[in-house]
Amino acid sequence: MMDRRQFGITALAAGLGAGIAGGLTGAAGRADAATDRIEPILGEDGIYRQSWFVNSFLDLKEDLAEGAEEGKRFVVIWEQRGCPYCRETHMVNFARPEINRYIRENFAVLQLDLWGSREVTDFDGETLEERALARKWRIVFTPTIMFFADGVAKVEGKTGAEAEIVRMPGYFRPFHFISMFEYVKESAYERQHFQKFLQAKGDRMRAQGVEVNLW
Repeated sequence: MMDRRQFGITALAAGLGAGIAGGLTGAAGRADAATDRIEPILGEDGIYRQSWFVNSFLDLKEDLAEGAEEGKRFVVIWEQRGCPYCRETHMVNFARPEINRYIRENFAVLQLDLWGSREVTDFDGETLEERALARKWRIVFTPTIMFFADGVAKVEGKTGAEAEIVRMPGYFRPFHFISMFEYVKESAYERQHFQKFLQAKGDRMRAQGVEVNLW
């Protein structure tokens, strides 16, 4: 019998760290030992994805609950075919092993298609095609990444647009990209603006003699 959700989990070596690729296997979703990068999967729909993205029956409340059971925050990433910045997100940001591992281990990421026709059940119980849900949630461009609360009780009866706590609008460079995920993981949004969080992180790194690479 099939489980409600099937995860495509890639296996990273236990010693994976910044700039060091683990022992992934297979033609897609693997770390290339020669370049220390993780290659995405290009689907038949023309959209890039990661092998570990959530694969579910698209009931968002259930997806959030199952992510929470695993100690992960729930995220929805909106993409579309032919989007150059979506490609950049996968070919640059997710390609970095340290970024890929951090997000994979701490977040349940569901990818939705801005123009897709799959039926998705919103947190408020309404079922809509992806493209209709995108309009409901006011998604106007891709990539858009939406972060949600850490428990079902906090999203009960709300739409996704009402339930989100942080939105990443468009392409963020790797430093800002991973920092946003850290910002949510640490629940720093409860006490400070993202820009303040980003500045404090940069200051700490510079104090340690670490060059802050915005690219």
